[in-house]
Amino acid sequence: MTDLFSAAGLDENAPQPLADRLRPKNLTEVIGQDHLIGKDGPIGRMLANKRLASMILWGPPGVGKTTIAQLLAEDAGLAFDPISAIFSGVKDLRAAFDRAESRRSTGKGTLLFVDEIHRFNRAQQDGFLPFVERGVVTLVGATTENPSFELNSALLSRCQVMVLKRLDEFALESLLKRVEKETNSPLPLQTDARSALVDMADGDGRYLLNLAEEVTSLGQVAPLSVENLAKILQKRAPSYDKDRDEHYNMASALHKSVRGSDPDAALYWFCRMLEGGEDPLYLARRIVRMASEEVGLADPSALMVAGEAARTYERLGSPEGELALAHALVHITTAPKSNAVYAAYKLARKAAAQTGSLMPPKHILNAPTTMMKNLGYNQGYKYDHDEEGSFSGQNYFPDGMERPSFYQPEGRGREAPIRERMDYWAKRRAEIARKND
Repeated sequence: MTDLFSAAGLDENAPQPLADRLRPKNLTEVIGQDHLIGKDGPIGRMLANKRLASMILWGPPGVGKTTIAQLLAEDAGLAFDPISAIFSGVKDLRAAFDRAESRRSTGKGTLLFVDEIHRFNRAQQDGFLPFVERGVVTLVGATTENPSFELNSALLSRCQVMVLKRLDEFALESLLKRVEKETNSPLPLQTDARSALVDMADGDGRYLLNLAEEVTSLGQVAPLSVENLAKILQKRAPSYDKDRDEHYNMASALHKSVRGSDPDAALYWFCRMLEGGEDPLYLARRIVRMASEEVGLADPSALMVAGEAARTYERLGSPEGELALAHALVHITTAPKSNAVYAAYKLARKAAAQTGSLMPPKHILNAPTTMMKNLGYNQGYKYDHDEEGSFSGQNYFPDGMERPSFYQPEGRGREAPIRERMDYWAKRRAEIARKND
């Protein structure tokens, strides 16, 4: 197997980065992905059956996508041919396919590894299809983005999507032990500082090894405290892209935490998005939306608080205005919940689309002209304020349209008395209808 260090044209005696020296030599050394490469995992079963299918390795940075692809090629007896979608174009793809065709003529298969495969456009992705279908290449693509959004359905139908996990604390600690074995020296870190080093990596094994290499380069020093470690190293930037999958994942987590009445979780995801560089005005809009959709009339003040928090942020900006958003977020999360208005709105829109040609009943139409009066406009209309309980019980839907029921108050918070009034009006409406029959 050609390693990436040799492929770069560097002398084998040149200093190698720690991450390269510790690159696993076989799949059993890959950590944190047993659900895929273990004997009961899908990749493990493929290798046991000596049948390697094309696949997409989807996962965050630094969890072993490239390494797994290299080791799969070795285990399956295939030539490993790596390209990057960032630096490659149509010419490079054609050259890769030509190399694979040439190997095939000599009885040698090819594992074509495409890093950042989502960077290829739709037409370029379509270019893989005939070569995958004919078995010229076994395609292994790597991506940090959701394949269902970024890859053609035709390509996805020919590949299995393997989801790699973010490395947990146990896996990252295992990497640090490998560092100490490789360097034959314990890392000069106090216990809390060692935990802080793991936290800095934020699930990225490659980044952890880079951090550890910086620590080992200090030589023989007294064990570092958390404070001293922070001065030497920089924390990994949060994994967050405002235009891609992480944005929508965290927005979903925030929304569902509010719906689930969990203020701690809502604040956590709110702050995660802020730390990732999200525009606070986007969060302000989300909070207003959630106040309307999730709280509704169970607490009418929620929408007012959310709207005022958004205006406060517009006046104060960051960081002072963000506290007002947090205030509104906790308010709507702890408020009684009802989506009854939201559900009613969707039903009413559907009914309006289906019955859009029906006219209002004549008795509620104004009659400013004699002709309109002769046609029956406004005849029989009852002014509700003059009726018992300010309720006439008349029909306000088009004639011939069966009366629908859109709004069903949940009976929680401020909707409880609304439910009582609507039940009373329904009873009165039925009584009036019987009298008129």
